[in-house]
Amino acid sequence: MSQSKHYNTIIVGAGISGCAAAWALGKYKLKTLVLEAQDDVACGATKANSGIVHAGYDCVPGTLKARLNVRGAEIFPTLAQDLEIPYKVNGSLVLCFSKDSHSQLEELYQRGQANGVPGLQLLSAKEAYKMEPNLAPGLYSALWAKTAAIVCPYEATIAMAENAAENGVEFLLNTAVTKISKGTGAETLFTIETENGIFTSDTVINAAGVSADSINNFVAKKHEILPQRGEYYLLDKAHSGFVNCTLFPLPGPKGKGILIAPTTHGNIIVGPNAEDISDKADTATTRAGLDEVMQGVGLTVKDLPIWGRITTFSGLRAKHVSKDFVIDQPVPGFINALAIDSPGLSAAPAIGEMLTGMVTEILKPEPKPEYKSKRPAIKRFSHMSFEEQAALIKENPRYGQMVCRCEMVTEAEVIESIRRPVGARNLAAIKRRTRAQMGRCQGGFCSPKLAEILAKELGISEESIWTC
Repeated sequence: MSQSKHYNTIIVGAGISGCAAAWALGKYKLKTLVLEAQDDVACGATKANSGIVHAGYDCVPGTLKARLNVRGAEIFPTLAQDLEIPYKVNGSLVLCFSKDSHSQLEELYQRGQANGVPGLQLLSAKEAYKMEPNLAPGLYSALWAKTAAIVCPYEATIAMAENAAENGVEFLLNTAVTKISKGTGAETLFTIETENGIFTSDTVINAAGVSADSINNFVAKKHEILPQRGEYYLLDKAHSGFVNCTLFPLPGPKGKGILIAPTTHGNIIVGPNAEDISDKADTATTRAGLDEVMQGVGLTVKDLPIWGRITTFSGLRAKHVSKDFVIDQPVPGFINALAIDSPGLSAAPAIGEMLTGMVTEILKPEPKPEYKSKRPAIKRFSHMSFEEQAALIKENPRYGQMVCRCEMVTEAEVIESIRRPVGARNLAAIKRRTRAQMGRCQGGFCSPKLAEILAKELGISEESIWTC
């Protein structure tokens, strides 16, 4: 292998936890590298979850999940404003359909109080139906959490990665870690062997999602991640408004249950179920799993327009026997962010903050005076007024070339998504950055044009794009 390159911190994994750490570390005079096995950031659990910023009432008081969920929810509004991330406070309802189960709702309320969650309120059925007319009949009571929100999880991750890159953090994709070792005696550096060379680092952050156990087990006492698959339906924007806040059943043994919620882009998301599996790469959808989702949501709402579905998908959650996040330092300088399952998205900014605090405690870096706290998002042509669109087309005619008709994405937006820091290198990456291929036809019309643009921008053949 080639000669090693040295960093102060190496982050393994570019999901939302890893990118949150990169974003927070970008504030300091540190040489930081993010290694990701996949071909883009946000390729694991981050791209396939519910997109909910939970208020924090569900977590057991005193756990890391409870503390970091509440803190993450506090950070998100400012983070979303600074990095221009799609985010909306829409509130959530936990629904109780039995008088005998009302005590569970009261327990959630008390948990929320213990966790310091503001704005919790127990509602009557009449109050809940007034808020959400499409609730299923027979409701007894509900718990209202007014601070709950929705966010686009992959756009949040991309935004943090771009901001980190603007502040000097390096990203190396398609680079799986094959071994980590720690020096002994006077040699205390970590040596990280990858498919693309050897690196050394003073500290390591393990944020590798369902593979975080394997990364930990290179240098520390064995952990085991238990993957749990959750399947979803996504409905067309034509059904926007069917629900306005996030709706949960009472939580069960496997988690928060099958929810239904709006997304920040106007779709309706339904799911997930929870199936324990052994294969950490199995993100297939199944007939049984999707039927379970439909059965579950049928207990929450009536007359769901499931005929308006435009896609189904699944994601994996990293479960652990502790039933809590594992954020620790099993050997000096090696920092775990392991078993980050729900509410990992909600807690992500706080996780990044905590991991950075652990690194800075070791390395004592100075703050970066030239730190850039703002990150402008790609200009969304579809969000502009007619006058703004006309002015933009005059400035750059590529804004007048519509590539994705379903989501109204222009050629200029696609090109920018490729040219930005940590830019798109394949069709799926363009999809996550621009929403081209996200609409009703799911890329049926726009994919060939997107491949043509991508090939031209990267100087590669179109054939290689379809075979990658």
